[in-house]
Amino acid sequence: MGYSLLAPGKRLRPLLAMLACEASGGKSEQALAAGCAVEMVHAYSLIHDDLPAMDDDDLRRGLPTCHKKYGEALAILAGDALLTGAFQVLVEGYPPRTAAVSVLVLAGGAGTEGMVAGQVLDLAAEGKVPNTQPPSTVSDLEAIHSRKTGALFLASLRLGQVAAQGEVGLDPVVREAIDRFGRAFGLAFQIADDLLDVQGSSDQTGKRVGKDAARGKLTFPGLIGIEDSRKRVRDLHAEAALALRTIGTSAHGLAELAEMVAERDR
Repeated sequence: MGYSLLAPGKRLRPLLAMLACEASGGKSEQALAAGCAVEMVHAYSLIHDDLPAMDDDDLRRGLPTCHKKYGEALAILAGDALLTGAFQVLVEGYPPRTAAVSVLVLAGGAGTEGMVAGQVLDLAAEGKVPNTQPPSTVSDLEAIHSRKTGALFLASLRLGQVAAQGEVGLDPVVREAIDRFGRAFGLAFQIADDLLDVQGSSDQTGKRVGKDAARGKLTFPGLIGIEDSRKRVRDLHAEAALALRTIGTSAHGLAELAEMVAERDR
């Protein structure tokens, strides 16, 4: 568990939770438990995604993947333990009302309406789900990314607001702005990730590149080309920045993070 959870990485999801907490009028420290929980869920998803039955990867965050290091059985159990432990962290880290809402938010982002659904759609795109029509359009691809990657980003942001406002009630204006930001941010991140798989290097990304094209995987560069994919990232960045205007200066950190993601090379 520690090998995968504490490996070098961007810690983007905890950062989103902490910055959303600040944008919602709280202090970043209030979102530490939420950030730890969402990173535990993310680490579990990477361990399982790298398994031979899924994406079959041997490099993650610049290190051998968990199953390459410890074997498939321990990798599966490490992922299972990180997933269940994440909810314990939330319950132990917050008062009952905030904990209950946080558990609901994280379960929604990680489960059958969120990340797991995205994984199933991703497998369907590779022809690995029997009796289903493989997705093939831009709308199909957006549906995959909004669940596989975007749902956990959105959950991270919502957890930050809950950490700041959970005991007094959530501000609907802030929630709407955070949701709009999160949807644009998540899709921009994933398109940038698709571009890195085409144009990046393993040294930059810490994982194997070129694997999407080799497997015939559905990606934005493959569907609309590299230049149009870059333009889509820029447009989504603008959309994310616009969403934050209703919050004001407290969302400055989120705005800076969105700009970094739009220009990222790793």
